Amino acid sequence: MPLYKTITVDQGTKVFIWKVEESFERLSEGIDLTAHCRERVDGMKSEIHRRGFMSIRHLLAEAGYTDHDLYYDDHGKPHLKDDKYISITHSFNFTAIIISDKDVGIDIEKQRDKILKIANKFTPLDEYHTLANEEALIRKLTIVWGAKESVYKLIAQPGIGFLQHINVTDFDFDTAKTTTHVRYNGLDNWYDINFLEFENFTCVYAMPSKIKS
Repeated sequence: MPLYKTITVDQGTKVFIWKVEESFERLSEGIDLTAHCRERVDGMKSEIHRRGFMSIRHLLAEAGYTDHDLYYDDHGKPHLKDDKYISITHSFNFTAIIISDKDVGIDIEKQRDKILKIANKFTPLDEYHTLANEEALIRKLTIVWGAKESVYKLIAQPGIGFLQHINVTDFDFDTAKTTTHVRYNGLDNWYDINFLEFENFTCVYAMPSKIKS
């Protein structure tokens, strides 16, 4: 089974990444879904989505949980019944979860040139004029999008805007980390961001920062 990577972020936080290579039937072996999740996966038309859905249940098992330990609130945010925090993501043939004793968010994105067409909707493009080439720009924009997406998942407040309300501090690729600041609807918070790149994918995860506003 292709558990791709496990990252121990700190004493209470772990990331689990899966590379989806098996068939849906193989991934279904040994997995007991709730009736609600069985209905969800049966209704999925995309085979890669079905396989990704089941791979996440294997990631839960790696962390010591089952599908029955997972539930979603009215905003679609996932929770664990033991009050640990969880966030879930999938992109093409990669899925990931992060589990922590503090609120967290995670996102995986494939590095694609289509991000250049939507970049001005989520970040001020004039901040990136010093980048050497288009490949570097795609990499950086993907990290910025992932940072905002992971913070958005953590906050789970309807109406928050990526461009207007979530600001990502500039960073170097080599540092593999940055911060974001969110000011929205009474929130005025900083979040720590970590990222890694593999096989033309970017994984970003967020958690509350010790920085005080």
